[in-house]
Amino acid sequence: MYLFVLLLMSACTSQTEGDKHQNGREKVVNVKSEIKEIDTGDVLIGNSSNTYLSKDYLIITDYQAYDKVVHVFNKADFHHLASFGTKGQGPYEITNMGHLITDEVRRKFYISDNSKYKIFSYDIDSVLAMPESYQQQIKMNIKRDQIPSDFHYVNDTLCYGRIILPTSASTFDQHIGKWNMTTGDIKIIGEKHPEVHNKRTHLAVSMEKKMLVEAYYNYDLMNISDLDGNIQCYIYGPNWPTKGLETFGKPLITPQNILVPYSGETRPTSKTRQIHIFDLKGNYEKTLNIGYDITYCCYDEQHHRLIFSFNDDIQFGYLDLKGII
Repeated sequence: MYLFVLLLMSACTSQTEGDKHQNGREKVVNVKSEIKEIDTGDVLIGNSSNTYLSKDYLIITDYQAYDKVVHVFNKADFHHLASFGTKGQGPYEITNMGHLITDEVRRKFYISDNSKYKIFSYDIDSVLAMPESYQQQIKMNIKRDQIPSDFHYVNDTLCYGRIILPTSASTFDQHIGKWNMTTGDIKIIGEKHPEVHNKRTHLAVSMEKKMLVEAYYNYDLMNISDLDGNIQCYIYGPNWPTKGLETFGKPLITPQNILVPYSGETRPTSKTRQIHIFDLKGNYEKTLNIGYDITYCCYDEQHHRLIFSFNDDIQFGYLDLKGII
């Protein structure tokens, strides 16, 4: 009976053999002076923007745009190449832009429209050649009871993403899932931590490392799992299990590390100014104090640098990671 109770307690706390309990993350390196501003010139972009990378391009999406919602820059020197995607409700316009992903093999962008429940397809070469007249194609329709969000494209039959399952007009559950863009079928994977209510996470995927990383933005909690969603470890931070904090942003997986924006401040006045750095097993290494309020960031492996959008004195910038990690 005693053994049964121990097993039950272990199951209820969802412990795995490699769980990390980190009581302090205090090795802080100030890098604000190392941030280089990116000048977008005459291209006006709102404060709510995301940065994405493809092989040759830096792509900035503007959720507050009055006109064009996507801006493409040369990744090497950041000069502007084209802007496209008219905001509106017309047949070739984007009403409520969701996530952008790139298909490097076919040289395409895919953009989800959360109001039209569609994913649009853009040919990279064509849209850069004629951004004003280009007419996108419909890649697929999105099911209204299973909505992929923040997804990672592998191929047409395999994407990973957060799956939003509406439970009422104003509430929803969130899961991690595998998504077949050809058939529209979605398979829910992973598990929910038993002490977490209203699971809300950001997701990173590495096919090379065969791993998924979920970073919670309402708990000081992360988890690492395999590509089938089997939890390898939970990573509990010093603020676990405090509620009401703004914690992690979208994680990034590099060849050697997991990088995650972090706030640790109380909503709604919280600001995200740090990047926590872990090894690929979730062991804490150091914290970068960026010094600017991070909206979004992405990792440029070719140049080993982070590219940021900020809600601060500068709007876009990058940090050369050579000599830092």
